[in-house]
Amino acid sequence: MDPTRYDVVIVGGGAAGLSAATTLGRALRSVLVIDSGTPRNAPAAGVHGYLSRDGMNPRELLSIGRSEVRSYGGTVIDGDAVSARRTHDGFEVVLGDARRFSGRRLLVTTGLTDGLPPIDGLREQWGKGVVHCPYCHGWEIRGQRIGVLGTGPLSVHQALLFRQWSQDVTLFLNDSVEPTDEEWDKLAARSITVVDGAVASVDAVDGVLTGLTLRQGTSFDVEALAVGTRMEARSELLESLGLTSQVHPSGAGDFIETDAMGATAVPGVYAAGNVSNLMAQVITAAAEGVMAGARINADLIEEETRWAVEGHFGPFSATAEAAVSSTVLDHRRHGIDDGQNAAGPGPATTAGR
Repeated sequence: MDPTRYDVVIVGGGAAGLSAATTLGRALRSVLVIDSGTPRNAPAAGVHGYLSRDGMNPRELLSIGRSEVRSYGGTVIDGDAVSARRTHDGFEVVLGDARRFSGRRLLVTTGLTDGLPPIDGLREQWGKGVVHCPYCHGWEIRGQRIGVLGTGPLSVHQALLFRQWSQDVTLFLNDSVEPTDEEWDKLAARSITVVDGAVASVDAVDGVLTGLTLRQGTSFDVEALAVGTRMEARSELLESLGLTSQVHPSGAGDFIETDAMGATAVPGVYAAGNVSNLMAQVITAAAEGVMAGARINADLIEEETRWAVEGHFGPFSATAEAAVSSTVLDHRRHGIDDGQNAAGPGPATTAGR
């Protein structure tokens, strides 16, 4: 057996990739997970909204996931997949160190990157005092002074969301947001303070967020800052196979389109998690990985069943025989003219007794 060939190669070892690998391992498939070790949620202190794993460190969750994959016979390696190509019997993935692995099917779960505005101190607070999702972080900052940094059309919506967790919410327009009349009414009705002017810096003392400062010099105290990022799917590997990223309907970023179970427009290539669903939380990505794994296994079963039928009946299957008969005999059957195209005796009669 070729040690570099698998039923399925998975690129990306986050919640989606490891869940798919576990599903496939339990289905007795040979599976390889290639992971670059750069999870999106690495800066966060804990995963939230994941039943029975709430608050767990993201890297601990992935470590446990790797162990589960290996317990079902799967292989997990560290590496950066730089290219992929279709072969006569599947796909080949090339790593940055020139290692090559092939699989009958390819699943990409490479996630996304968060584009942050170029503001001093912002990136240093990312995943700490600076957050993006109220369902991931709202509980932890409930009741605090929350600022919302304007980055685009969705910032008003974000401010209204975080108002659920605090009565003290301030939207900083940051020269990036122009609320409509209707949005101004909503902000006023929910007692959300609005501050005009570009933000120059996000301020902290001893690594703890303390506020932000506008370019014109005014400072504001906030204990947490919400930022809507530009989410970009890590789709280079998929695009090298002919797929094109799409702009998300919300305008929040770009993603790779799949069907409900992870199949892309390229046969044999699948995607799951944030690379195809920008809004997926960790538990959502894990669920999508399970679905994609099941879909891939069913796809492989269909292929293997087709091979079995061809191997069992060979060239003399019922379908093949019917096709040959139709080509060679046309309207005849077993070499006997059926009388449809030639004149012949009329209906048979029975002599009287």
